[in-house]
Amino acid sequence: MQRRRVLSSLGACLGASSLAGVAGSAWAQAAAGSGAIALGQSAPFTGPSAQLGLQFNLGAQLYFDTVNAAGGVNGRRIELRRLDDGYDPERCVANTKQFIADGVFALFGYVGTPTSLAALPLATEAKLPFFAPFTGAQALREPFNRYAIHVRASYFDETAAIVKQVTSIGIKRVAVFYQNDAYGKAGLEGVERALKALNMEPAALGTVERNSNEVAPALKGIMAVKPEAIVQIGAYKACATFIRLARQQGYAGNFYNVSFVGTQALLDELGAVAKGVAVSQVMPFPYSAATPISGEYLAALKDQRGVVPNYSGIEGFVAARVLVEGLKRARGAGREAFIDAIGSMKDMSIGGFPLDFGPQNHTGSRFVELTLLTEDGRVRR
Repeated sequence: MQRRRVLSSLGACLGASSLAGVAGSAWAQAAAGSGAIALGQSAPFTGPSAQLGLQFNLGAQLYFDTVNAAGGVNGRRIELRRLDDGYDPERCVANTKQFIADGVFALFGYVGTPTSLAALPLATEAKLPFFAPFTGAQALREPFNRYAIHVRASYFDETAAIVKQVTSIGIKRVAVFYQNDAYGKAGLEGVERALKALNMEPAALGTVERNSNEVAPALKGIMAVKPEAIVQIGAYKACATFIRLARQQGYAGNFYNVSFVGTQALLDELGAVAKGVAVSQVMPFPYSAATPISGEYLAALKDQRGVVPNYSGIEGFVAARVLVEGLKRARGAGREAFIDAIGSMKDMSIGGFPLDFGPQNHTGSRFVELTLLTEDGRVRR
């Protein structure tokens, strides 16, 4: 605790580049002993997007608990520290500075595009791995950044799969409802790119502000063009509000969401209105042991009372497993060796989940599949 207070005091008067040296020194000292490998996660643990952060964190902690119970990695346990940012970039920046000052080994499982975009420059300057952010934004992938490491597919991959499915059944009028920030615009760009390749464009656009459920103006504009399908790029509460109101107005078309919406949270919000809602997924199916890693996740979840399996949870679980594999390969040699170790994970499988990293490729997966929500509370592949 005393070391943490000293680092925090230094953080108040040093910039990120100076903190990199302090944090690096702290890591070197810890590596020489048996201290924990500390990870910092800034995510929404309160507010309208809280289920995304809570479930990802729980899934990751499940795997870390299993590793720690078996003696840790090279004799060192993993400690996942979390700070709530409420899906707000300014709070995320403050949390990130705190983690850097505290000397964490890596930043892990940040949730959201606007928050991750705000935090990544700080991580890069401090030379901390920014590992497995819960976002598919291209701006975090291009240009290549040595310190940004992605386990999930991109929003371009997801929206391409959605547009392919929609247009394959003859639909031509596709509207887009999106969150008015970096996340929503990243998803919109993906839809527009995929449609443009087919000489098409969105029939209508509608927006909602981050952390808001005020969807009435967007609903009015989109319903006016009578779309055959609506692609949604938003968080679960706003998307669910839009869907319920559209159904009340008699809209019978299908809705398509990208994975960040939070499948289980959206399903919980919609109830019987979930029929006709599709979600693209970038993780293995978590509701049955369809893959070995799904089976591991379900086994780890068995003793968690009141917690149901879900995609956000298994994403945290998978991210934790990939991180631990990198730590084992790095053999305690430090952050740069850990990043190199991730780059060595080419053409491999983690419990049936395909990964293909490389020294200049830090997006490990392009896996996408579409699922359907049902009115009786299930997710169907």
